[in-house]
Amino acid sequence: MQLNSSDPTGNNQIFGSHVINVSNNERIVSAALGAFFFTRGLRRGSILQTLIGGYLVYRGASGYCPAYKAAERSTYTDKPESVNIKTTIIVNKPRKEVYEFWRKLENLPLFMKHLKSVREIDDRKSHWEANVPGNVTTINWDAEIVKEEEGNLISWRSLPGATVENAGKVDFQDALGHEGTELRVVITYRPPAGHIGSGLAWLINPVFKNMIKKDILNFKEYIETGYLAPVE
Repeated sequence: MQLNSSDPTGNNQIFGSHVINVSNNERIVSAALGAFFFTRGLRRGSILQTLIGGYLVYRGASGYCPAYKAAERSTYTDKPESVNIKTTIIVNKPRKEVYEFWRKLENLPLFMKHLKSVREIDDRKSHWEANVPGNVTTINWDAEIVKEEEGNLISWRSLPGATVENAGKVDFQDALGHEGTELRVVITYRPPAGHIGSGLAWLINPVFKNMIKKDILNFKEYIETGYLAPVE
């Protein structure tokens, strides 16, 4: 099959009967993630992961994304898309204990498995490293606490120039007759602008969002028992 191009940059090529609507960098990411999920799906006997892997490999090899077409995105865009999570949980531990555990940011990877590490630089600033779904790579950034009300509220955001814009807020309220704590959690991730950021967002947002939701729910298990049960 001959690949024709009407644009020397390669952004408006024709693949068979389809316009190539995926950037070169995005194709590389698709192929890498696809190979991972396809192999893992075969190894674990997961039809869903195998199909997802096959689709991503096709997407990377062909440069054509049917999902983009269905969403009326004839070509890739530089506009990154965000992951936004809002959830509320109640844990059977007093507010002071829950707040102090969360305030020590280095504790977060103990129950947030999408985080590889958090290193506190000083009282306000910290360095974060997160796993991309499939563990094909990691992303990192520096963040700072922008608002704190001891025992009641923690709010943070990534520093300017971060690879990934990240912000979060946790409200702590008494619950269960002051024996427990209600946490209202808001976490947002925005990939970097540009072709790579947009491509990563379109690929990983649904998986990443579910991963973070599960991590927040993990907190209840961890703070109440001191450990997380291994995943089967």
